[in-house]
Amino acid sequence: MSRIGKMPITLPSGVTADINGSTVEVKGPKGTLKREFSPLINVTLEEGVLHVTRNSDEPKERALHGLTRALLNNMVVGVSTGFEKKLNLVGVGYRAAMNGNKLALTVGKSHPVEMDPGPDLKVEVPQPNTIIISGIDKEKIGAFAADVREVRPPEPYKGKGIKYADEVIRRKAGKAGAKK
Repeated sequence: MSRIGKMPITLPSGVTADINGSTVEVKGPKGTLKREFSPLINVTLEEGVLHVTRNSDEPKERALHGLTRALLNNMVVGVSTGFEKKLNLVGVGYRAAMNGNKLALTVGKSHPVEMDPGPDLKVEVPQPNTIIISGIDKEKIGAFAADVREVRPPEPYKGKGIKYADEVIRRKAGKAGAKK
């Protein structure tokens, strides 16, 4: 039995779940998320608690069991509290700014790179070297953060680039210096 899959998901106050076959819709104070799951996995709602079960021990069903529970939990947490991802820009002259509803990055290229986060995500730039991406869908936040990081990934010699706030960049020594 999957250790993650068998854990129940308790719905916080103000959050409701509607199960229609293999489609689950979760509504909360921050918004609504809807997702279709595999018909091999059963999702049931009993007295404000979601349970995820499977029919057999087939490898495909075992793989989907924990995944389905984790995705459901992310939906419940997203509509109740939301998710946030923080990025830092490291480098001389590297900065970010909001240009209308688009994120403008100046990261050593010949032109500023503009990125559109879409209607579901909220992007804030409290300082020129800090970007905060927030929303209710953890998957979209992670994907947009990865796209932003891909514009100028951190390099291992000086550590310049766009990195996640909790990311540690492994540094390399570089050249040894002049010979005597």
